[in-house]
Amino acid sequence: MHIENSLCRILNIEFPMIMAPMFLVSNAAMMKAAMDKGIAGAFPSLNFRKEGELASLLDELNIHLPKSKTGTYGVNLIVQKTNPLYSKHLAVCVEKKVPFYITSLGSPREVIEKAKSYGAKVFCDVTNIEHAQKCYDLGCDGFIAVGQGAGGHAGPYSLQVLIPSLHKHFPDKAVIAAGSIATGEGILSVLALGAAGVSVGTRFIASSEATVSSEYKQAITGAGMEDIVMTDRISGTPSTIINTPYVQKIGLHQNWFERLLSNNSTTKKWFKMLVQIRGMKKLEASIHPGNYKTLWIAGQSSELIEDILPCAEIIERMKKETFEAKELLDRIVT
Repeated sequence: MHIENSLCRILNIEFPMIMAPMFLVSNAAMMKAAMDKGIAGAFPSLNFRKEGELASLLDELNIHLPKSKTGTYGVNLIVQKTNPLYSKHLAVCVEKKVPFYITSLGSPREVIEKAKSYGAKVFCDVTNIEHAQKCYDLGCDGFIAVGQGAGGHAGPYSLQVLIPSLHKHFPDKAVIAAGSIATGEGILSVLALGAAGVSVGTRFIASSEATVSSEYKQAITGAGMEDIVMTDRISGTPSTIINTPYVQKIGLHQNWFERLLSNNSTTKKWFKMLVQIRGMKKLEASIHPGNYKTLWIAGQSSELIEDILPCAEIIERMKKETFEAKELLDRIVT
């Protein structure tokens, strides 16, 4: 069986899946595995913050790209003003001609303009119609519909509502479903809703190539959906993490003074930048073995993840499950 739809055509991929960009998790080996298996791999530019790291990785991926005839890669940019590396990272990406971008937490105007200068594609993280309209008006190529249960900055709405709504309002744009997808059955279900593809993250944390601690990977395979909680203490924006004893100790929400600084027009930008820098350092420390300050980002799809496998095997399994689910549905619906 074969899938041919708008996302496959836009990105020239074999199967409509993006390996989602994951802070501190996504790496070169994972991107290459994605490309080799005919899907798109994406990583956050903020995973490569040292001087020259991002350019070096992009050179490596651009060398590998022609070898993967039905796969590609892209870069996730945090476009908020609080990201001090945004302009520098965008300039490097444009110089290296990154094939596609995913924008998060701000206006994608500059990314879209510069991507169009050399034919790259831009997908924008959206959680509601209002933000999607702004991205649409700027000329994005599609949306990453971030729904309930997604890892990291999850949205408030169910994919069962968000995807058809985006499809209704913007029928000419590709909608990629993100949130609680870890199986082929989940992929088929959102394709039936009108999605052009899926963005899968948490499933790939529990992979051989992910260079995070074994404790983090085991936490993914051992967590149920009730173990995933929302916190605003890491980045100032609500994000989902595993509810470890350390998380319970520090609490899920900012105190009254932190909220005051976050909402004050004078201090908001600088305080949010401080919170994000502090949060990144805590997250970075937590992915290493033996650290008791366990701040582990994960989505509700942890409920469905039971093993740690190579990325290639995960992708092949999800493809197989998708086609098996389609065959089962064909037998049921006559």
